Amino acid sequence: MRTEADPAMLAEDISDADMSDVTIIVCSSCRDETGSDARPRAGEILAQDAACAAAGENIRVRQVECLGNCKRRLSAALLRDGCWSYVFGDLTPESGPDLIAGAKLFATASDGILPWRGRPDSLKRGLVARIPPLAIVKDIS
Repeated sequence: MRTEADPAMLAEDISDADMSDVTIIVCSSCRDETGSDARPRAGEILAQDAACAAAGENIRVRQVECLGNCKRRLSAALLRDGCWSYVFGDLTPESGPDLIAGAKLFATASDGILPWRGRPDSLKRGLVARIPPLAIVKDIS
């Protein structure tokens, strides 16, 4: 019987997923824990780490100047058209592989929701917001 916890089945699902549907956005202006203005900024280092971890994968890694999550330091988001979007904070410059693992897991989600099971710890602890797709947002009546 196939269960959500079966790592072999999860690996099979990931290999069949279309990773091109997922985009990782990294805040390039995020500073490290010291608040230093030195360049490259910690966010730029994280973006490069994610891009390196994505090498050979069909996952887009992009940068934005600010995600407005400064109190939670290094931040990134996972986006997928028509699905929930996720913002994470408290990442490190070495969190690139975790972002790629999260993107792969997100690409397998048939319901458009990033599964909790299998998510790297940094993407569990660091969750800041889950933003719904516009298609399911209801007007105020």
